[in-house]
Amino acid sequence: MKVEQIYTGCLAHAAYYIENKGEAAIFDPLREVGPYLDRAKKDNAKVKYVFETHFHADFVSGHLDLSKKTGADIVFGPTAKPGYEALVATDGQLFEVGDYKVKVIHTPGHTMESTTYLLIDDKGREHGIITGDTLFIGDVGRPDLAQHVVADLTEEKLAGHLFDSLRNKIMPLNDDLIVYPNHGAGSACGKMMSKETTDTLGNQKKVNYALRADMTKEEFIKELLTGLTAPPGYFPQNVLMNIKGYESLDTIMDRATTGYSPEAFEAVANETGALVLDTRNADVFSKGFIPNSINIGLVGSFAQWVGEMIPDVKQAILLVTDEDKQEEAITRLSRVGYDNTVGYLKGGFKAWKSSGKDVESTQRISASDLEQAMVQDPPIVFDVRKKSEFDSEHMIGAINVPLNEINQHLAQFPKEDYFALYCGGGYRSMIASSILKQRGWDNFADVPGGFADIAKTAIPKSEYVCPSTLL
Repeated sequence: MKVEQIYTGCLAHAAYYIENKGEAAIFDPLREVGPYLDRAKKDNAKVKYVFETHFHADFVSGHLDLSKKTGADIVFGPTAKPGYEALVATDGQLFEVGDYKVKVIHTPGHTMESTTYLLIDDKGREHGIITGDTLFIGDVGRPDLAQHVVADLTEEKLAGHLFDSLRNKIMPLNDDLIVYPNHGAGSACGKMMSKETTDTLGNQKKVNYALRADMTKEEFIKELLTGLTAPPGYFPQNVLMNIKGYESLDTIMDRATTGYSPEAFEAVANETGALVLDTRNADVFSKGFIPNSINIGLVGSFAQWVGEMIPDVKQAILLVTDEDKQEEAITRLSRVGYDNTVGYLKGGFKAWKSSGKDVESTQRISASDLEQAMVQDPPIVFDVRKKSEFDSEHMIGAINVPLNEINQHLAQFPKEDYFALYCGGGYRSMIASSILKQRGWDNFADVPGGFADIAKTAIPKSEYVCPSTLL
């Protein structure tokens, strides 16, 4: 049986495609459905079903657009209550895709509607399980997300349900089944996922802490809940969009791809209260940008950092991008529910600067220059990495203010005294710099090479090993 994993690294997200005898099914698609339509067209196949493992929190699924464009039925597991037409399956129900079969296995715990799909080939052999956020490679789904939507669903209750689902529904299955999860390392839906994106169930029983055969329910709940950090603020908003429905991405793209001259761009910003989001490279941004704009570079974890730093998915956004990058930025914003992009700056920052309008810049300091400064006149230094990164190794005397908490700790940054800030490699520190500039701070600089460069200097550091995360 051929199962095609369609992986999107910037979200650590995996969708799945199966096809047999001209019929196809898609599992957990992303917002932009073109790749799935193209894949089915290549096989000359009709998409019959769009299977959803649960109401996702970390992205807005493409199920509605995909169903509209193909006529496919949307399928959810038991207890799901979508606000649109969909099939709510029963536990054990079978669906046919050509001669393949897809069996519904209700596995509540990550959320109450969470469902695993057992794939059965055309010979009747069980091939694998599409587990959504129930079972990852090396981890299981965090059980604290649904409570942000339904208060009665405490993390302890959900963790208990997840224990039962794993023991009673997943672990009794054949060891040679292939596990196909919805996410890999880098997703905020778990805490210790592997970089591998598939494995056999038998091996997971050996290596996954959550599948230890001798673990009691109480031990499971304690281990699962220990070390969980607060989920990004946009997660509950994405869940509600996936439950209630949303605008077509085509409609959003038509609205958002409106290019404005500098004069019109400024007028729209003033009239709508839109946030100016500059997605250019951090070093380029530092040398010149529109006053009050925020920099989140269009690389790597762009969408997640938008979700961390912009609390409301309904926030109006105006884009400043590199040439011809506006559609990519709009798409990646909409993947996580930020659908209110109202346009972009035609001609980019170059057009703004040429128009003679006000421009700002921000200082950067190399790790070697910071080393000299620490000897001569040591500045206050802030580390904006995650606490776990800071705890692994950091500059002696640095103050840890994780980027996603910066708005709650602005009072810690001095207005008069010069200070420096760093992250892993310069990406997050420029996001922090742009926020500080927007809020009125001027007397500071960030380290473009981040702790990766600082680690090469003689600046005193704590004794542990620095993690490899650079963004």
